[in-house]
Amino acid sequence: MSVVGFDVGNDTLVAAAARQRGIDVLLNAESKRESPAAVAFSHNARLIGCHAASASSAHAPFSSVKRLLLGATGRNPDSSLLRDLPRLPFSVSHASGGGAVVHVDHIGRRIALSPTHLLSMLLAYLKQLAEADLGGAPVADCVISVPCYFTQAQRRAYLDAAAVAGLRPLRLMHDLAAAALGYGLYRSDLGGAGGPTCVAFVDVGQCDTQVAVVSFDMSGMKVLSHGFDADLGGRDFDEVLFEHFAEEFRDRYRIDVVRNVKASMRLRAACEKAKKVLSANAEAVVNIECLMEEKDVRGVIRREDFEKLCARLLERVVEPCKRAVEDSGIGLERLHSVELVGSGSRVPAITKVLAGFFRREPSRTLNASECVARGCALQCAMLSPTFRVREYEVQDAIPASIGFNTSDGPVSTLSSDALFRRGLHFPSVKIITLEKNDSFSFDAYYVDANELPPGTSTDIGSFQIGPFQAHTEASKVKVKIRLNLHGLVSVESAVLINDYQRNGSSTDHMEVDSSGDDMGHKSRSERSIQRQELPITEYIYGAMSKHELLEAQEQEQQLAYQDKLVEWTKDRKNALESYVYDTRNKLSERYRSFATDSEREQISVNLQQTEDWLYEEGDDETEAVYSSKLEELKKVK
Repeated sequence: MSVVGFDVGNDTLVAAAARQRGIDVLLNAESKRESPAAVAFSHNARLIGCHAASASSAHAPFSSVKRLLLGATGRNPDSSLLRDLPRLPFSVSHASGGGAVVHVDHIGRRIALSPTHLLSMLLAYLKQLAEADLGGAPVADCVISVPCYFTQAQRRAYLDAAAVAGLRPLRLMHDLAAAALGYGLYRSDLGGAGGPTCVAFVDVGQCDTQVAVVSFDMSGMKVLSHGFDADLGGRDFDEVLFEHFAEEFRDRYRIDVVRNVKASMRLRAACEKAKKVLSANAEAVVNIECLMEEKDVRGVIRREDFEKLCARLLERVVEPCKRAVEDSGIGLERLHSVELVGSGSRVPAITKVLAGFFRREPSRTLNASECVARGCALQCAMLSPTFRVREYEVQDAIPASIGFNTSDGPVSTLSSDALFRRGLHFPSVKIITLEKNDSFSFDAYYVDANELPPGTSTDIGSFQIGPFQAHTEASKVKVKIRLNLHGLVSVESAVLINDYQRNGSSTDHMEVDSSGDDMGHKSRSERSIQRQELPITEYIYGAMSKHELLEAQEQEQQLAYQDKLVEWTKDRKNALESYVYDTRNKLSERYRSFATDSEREQISVNLQQTEDWLYEEGDDETEAVYSSKLEELKKVK
């Protein structure tokens, strides 16, 4: 049974596996611990991960899948998708049902791919990495990380993508809950007589910033609060440099980089490197040959100038920290430490701003790039029956309140209209009783739009209870609502309760005392309660239907088969090429005494013709053609 954790970031992918000796981060084909979160298509091949990142400019990779998923928030497209479109080096259009779709040319066909399908390709790639590392053993069970601000639609998109990839997630785990698990499980100095130890975790990722305040003791961890800015990450600091140099080069070299996709990609890559250089140096140089119109460009920026350009972004870093601390119900003085993680956290100015807010220097105890994947693998081991892990309770909290509506109005609790309030630990179950005499609709929604990323739809889904017909006026429907480990809400069951009560007298029902004397006719009250399970039909906004899921799985199988066919073709071509070189060497050495001069000459001619064919018209042939050529050569031998 597989025990793996996957961290699918906007820019990179990390996979980790649990072993008897601990948690290991898995290496890709280039022996690297991180893989680019990118997918590219050529005329007959699909490239994922490191192969996609090195694809030619003619086949620009599809990246920023996490940002594309932000458009899959139900019936209304997310405004964040519109903001991201100018940055993407590929064409994106709006899907008819909301969200986004990309179009690719593959094997002579025009294919439309949703962000969910692109995500499934990345998950399938991680699945292959894990299976290769585990000696070919099939991988299905896993834990996948998600940002805390992901809505129900985006979480379901992850589960749909996992199903398309052949995975069975045991849990969708918040990024910082996973990081906190890896932090707390191995430490014995947390909690104790002084009470729980509270730690703030700050994750400055490539496209977002998340903050969580977590309470630790020896028995487990409890997430007290979440804070986030879904539109603030390391790439925004890169974009500041990009805009600065684009303007500088426009004035100095008379070129408009922004209007050229290839030039923009190269400049953004150079700006990302410059940002990393500024993390350890006072200045950085951007030097690009033939950036545009055959012009070489050069620019210099100092760290202090960079920090001035980023002043507004640095102010925004503090906002989710304030919200998380306020919602946690504890003061800054109660915090034991501040842990800083994420690929974008290495900017010195960010560390300085956080130190000023928290009144202490942030620590870097955790591996900034790997801690989330490691935590997911740990959680998978805890949920798996094949591993024994010490008892350690993991309580996460929902970042946005969820409510339910009926035709009579909100289903409210004593304190608010939210059935699952923000900060509630999950999984959680609520049972409510409604007076209903006929089928009704149950609509789930986010109570406060301010608790969500800007522009996000508050609709979650609708649950139709029934049809049914109550037999008494006192009939009630008891509804069981679950918020599961994935952070998904669902109506688990609905039971109709008919309460029958009849008054009357009857000689057939006679009360008798202990002496056995006949008490005669006596009036009595008769009560009967009947329970009936009711059908539930759910309509989840943004989720794939069964038909759509089957279509996506079929399309993925076809693409996967084409990938294998390309690999088999390469193997046959390499085998043919190797046979030509190997036979030529043997012909002049080991086989020389077994053939006449004319035979050697004829074989050499055949080998040379095959080699010439390989590098000319046979450069791009099918597997069958290469196999046929190889068999022909072997017959000659």
